Amino acid sequence: MFFANEDIPRVINLAVAPVFLLTGISGMLNVLGVRLSRIIDRGRKLNEEHVIADTPHAEEVDHEQRSLATRARLIHRSIMMCTVSALFICVVIIALFLQVLLNFQLQLFIAIMFMVALGCLSFGLLTFLHEIDISALSFRFGKYRVHKPRNQS
Repeated sequence: MFFANEDIPRVINLAVAPVFLLTGISGMLNVLGVRLSRIIDRGRKLNEEHVIADTPHAEEVDHEQRSLATRARLIHRSIMMCTVSALFICVVIIALFLQVLLNFQLQLFIAIMFMVALGCLSFGLLTFLHEIDISALSFRFGKYRVHKPRNQS
């Protein structure tokens, strides 16, 4: 073989940080999945309502359904980006082992894959933040909104 026995513990030490990142991403994916299921449940409840057309309530239901559809799309995108990030981190871990086991020179590849993984994770988190903003803008306590819409002063 091409590797020394002391190389395996070293590569395992190097792989620990990406594995912790995978754990964090899995927690994030859990949160996103719960949010998506709640959005879907609310949408189903609104779909079951019998709303009379051209009434203020029908307009409110339509507005909420539009908001839920946007939020579901954003959560879906966030789930995709976080999952892609986790996959790139898996590639980084595999590359770390290949570098040691087969004596490949993969430092640049590993660095690029890790940066891409962090970029995907960042995009997923920003998308999640956008979904949270939409959620907060549409939520009310009775007649009071959590946030004023951006076009109002």
